[in-house]
Amino acid sequence: MAATNEEVIELLKAGYCMELETVMNYLANSTNLDGVRAEEIKKSLAADIVEELAHAQSLAARIKQLGGLVPGSASVTLGNQRQPPEDTTDVVAVIEAVIEAESTACAHYKKVIRATDGEDYVTQDLCIRLLADEEAHLVLFKGFLKEYKQP
Repeated sequence: MAATNEEVIELLKAGYCMELETVMNYLANSTNLDGVRAEEIKKSLAADIVEELAHAQSLAARIKQLGGLVPGSASVTLGNQRQPPEDTTDVVAVIEAVIEAESTACAHYKKVIRATDGEDYVTQDLCIRLLADEEAHLVLFKGFLKEYKQP
């Protein structure tokens, strides 16, 4: 059974909050990481910030189109993602945090896709496109993790 308009708006707001939290954590990690081996991760995260912010903007536009209000800073839910590590050379912790965030985003967009199936094709299409982006990030960072986990 398809979700109601209000339920879809709430799902989109949750995705919006996740994207904003991702932007903040990627910004922190792309700035805080130290070390020669961290440079490629920092560059990748810095590039992803723009894409994740664009995701939040797309979600915000759809929330408004559906008659909802985009949350302001007091209404944004944060703190659900793994926070940047205290050790600025802990590249593996950063990579694992990215994998967790991207996996959670993929699961969330799949939930929205199922909730809108057969009813709200515009939201469904948006979430399919966001899912494709998140899956690409996930594959990239899983590849980074393989390199770091080699003996």
